[in-house]
Amino acid sequence: MIIAQVTGSVVSTRKMESLVGNKFMVVEPLSGMRNGGEKIVAVDNIGAGVGEYVLVTTGSSARVGAQGPDSPVDAAIVGIIDDVGKLK
Repeated sequence: MIIAQVTGSVVSTRKMESLVGNKFMVVEPLSGMRNGGEKIVAVDNIGAGVGEYVLVTTGSSARVGAQGPDSPVDAAIVGIIDDVGKLK
């Protein structure tokens, strides 16, 4: 998992059926995390908002949950962080 900050959202009216109803957010991993500084798009099923710090899982584990094992999901927000402390 990586810690990232939500920097925006993505709107997609046409997508694979397995992704219908999902919200997509742009997240930027914190410095020192994998891909530090590179923004990625993550599926958000927990309701994170812009500016919040979140836990993001990547790879095959991101498909676990509502999307199903055949969905083309590479990153998913799995938690909202209450306090990042010294990690900023």
